[in-house]
Amino acid sequence: MKYLSEIIEGLAFTELQGSADVEITAVVFDSRKVIPGSLFVAVKGTVVDGHDYIDKAIKDGAIAIICEDLPAHTAAEVDFLMVANSAIALGIVSANFYDNPSKKLKLVGVTGTNGKTTIATLLYQLFRDLGYKCGLLSTVENQINGQIIPSTHTTPDQVELNRLMDEMVEAGCDYCFMEVSSHAIAQHRIQGLVFAGGIFSNLTHDHLDYHKTFAEYLKAKKAFFDGLPKNAFALTNVDDKNGNVMLQNTIAYKKSYGLKNMADYKAKILENQFGGLLLQIDNEDVWFKMVGTFNAYNLLAVYAAAMLLDQDRAKVLTVLSKLSGAEGRFEYIVAANKIIGIVDYAHTPDAVQNVLSTIHDIRKGNEKVITVIGCGGDRDKTKRPIMAKVACEWSDKVILTSDNPRTEDPGQVIKDMEEGVDPAFKRNTLSIADRKEAIKTACHLARPGDIILLAGKGHEKYQEINGVKNHFDDMEELVNQFKLMEL
Repeated sequence: MKYLSEIIEGLAFTELQGSADVEITAVVFDSRKVIPGSLFVAVKGTVVDGHDYIDKAIKDGAIAIICEDLPAHTAAEVDFLMVANSAIALGIVSANFYDNPSKKLKLVGVTGTNGKTTIATLLYQLFRDLGYKCGLLSTVENQINGQIIPSTHTTPDQVELNRLMDEMVEAGCDYCFMEVSSHAIAQHRIQGLVFAGGIFSNLTHDHLDYHKTFAEYLKAKKAFFDGLPKNAFALTNVDDKNGNVMLQNTIAYKKSYGLKNMADYKAKILENQFGGLLLQIDNEDVWFKMVGTFNAYNLLAVYAAAMLLDQDRAKVLTVLSKLSGAEGRFEYIVAANKIIGIVDYAHTPDAVQNVLSTIHDIRKGNEKVITVIGCGGDRDKTKRPIMAKVACEWSDKVILTSDNPRTEDPGQVIKDMEEGVDPAFKRNTLSIADRKEAIKTACHLARPGDIILLAGKGHEKYQEINGVKNHFDDMEELVNQFKLMEL
C-alpha cells in the first residue's frame, strides 16, 4: 500500500478535495474491480465513461477519485482530484503505485504496422539465450522469464502494464521487450513508462476504423518517439518512407537500419528460400532459419537493437541464426504429397503482399499458390477490397472467407472484399464463409508441390462470433487436412 500523496507525485491536477493523506490499496479504472481502499480513476473511454460509475465505486469502497469532471455532489469522506486527462493520470498513478518498475528495467518498445510481434519475440528469445532474465509483452502472449501469461491486447492497460513489469522486477528481469500499438499510444496506455529504446518497423494501411485518417495513425506512432527520453535510442527502418518522420523532434539518439538505403545498420539478402535466409549483415554472411524479405528487416532490427544495448556482435549473430520467430508468422508444414501449407498473421494489404511476394520469390517452378483470406468484422472496412485485390494479384486461386466476424454478417464482409476482385480474377476466386470449409476446399484444389497460404489469423486459436470466442486454429485445421490426404 502507498499513501495517495505518493501515488499522485508528478501528476498535474487542477483541484484537490481532501488531504491526500490516505492509504491506497489498489488503483483501478474498472468499477467492477474496486476493493475497499481503492483509488478509482474515471476514464472517458470510446464506449464507456468512467464518470458514470463514480457513485458505484464509492459505494464499493473507493476512498479516492481522479476525474476530469467533478460530480455534482462529492462525499466528504472521499478525496477527489480533478485532472485535464484521466487516461494520462491513470498512467502516472499506476506507475507510482507499483514504484515505477519501468525505471528498474531496460524497457524497449516496438511499434509499426507489421513486424512488432516478431521483433519483440526475437529480442526476448535472443536476450534470454544470451543469459539475461527478460519479460515480453506481445500480441501472442506475455512472458516473465519463461512463465507464460495469456495476452488479451497488443498493449495492456496502464494498471496491468505496471503490474506485469513489477512482477518482472520481482523475478529479477533485466529487460522487457514490448509491442507498442497505435491504440495504446493514442489512449495514453504507455504514459508514465520510461523506455530505454524504441524501434519502428514500418507503416502501412491499418486501423483506420479507429484513427480515421492515415495522418492520425502516423501521428500516434510518432508520439511514441516524441516521448522517448534523451538517454534512449530511437531505431527506425530507413527504407520505409515514414521511417525518418519518426525521428523528427525526438531527443533520443537516432539510429537507422535498412536493406536498400544508407543506414547505420545494413543487410543484404544473398539467398531466400523455404529453408531460410542467407544475409550479409555488416559485411558478415549469416544463415538464418527465418524466411522472406520482411523477416530480413525484422532480423536486422533485432541485431541493431542488440548492438545499441551493448551486446557482443558475434554472440548475437550466432544466437539469432538459431531462432525461429513468433508463432503464426510464416509458419509452414509440408504434406506427404509435397503440398506446402503456410499460416501467417498477415491482416493488412501490405502484410499480405509481403507474404505472397516472398512465396513468389522462393517458389521453384510452376507451383500454384492458393490463398485463403478473410477480413475482421467491426474493423476497418476500407482495407477489405484492397486485401482481396492484393491476394488475387499475387495468387493463382483465392478463397475469400471469414476471419473474426465479431458482430458483422460474414457474408457482408466477404461482399466488401469482393468489391476489390477485378473481373479478370473472378473465375479463380471462390467465396466460402465457413473458414474450416474454405481450408478444406483449398487442400482439395491443391496438387503436389502447390502452396497454400492461410492468411489473417496466425497464432490465434479462436474465431470471434457475436462476442463468443470459438476454438479455431488455422494450423490445426491444416494439419488435419494434410493427414486426411494420406489416407
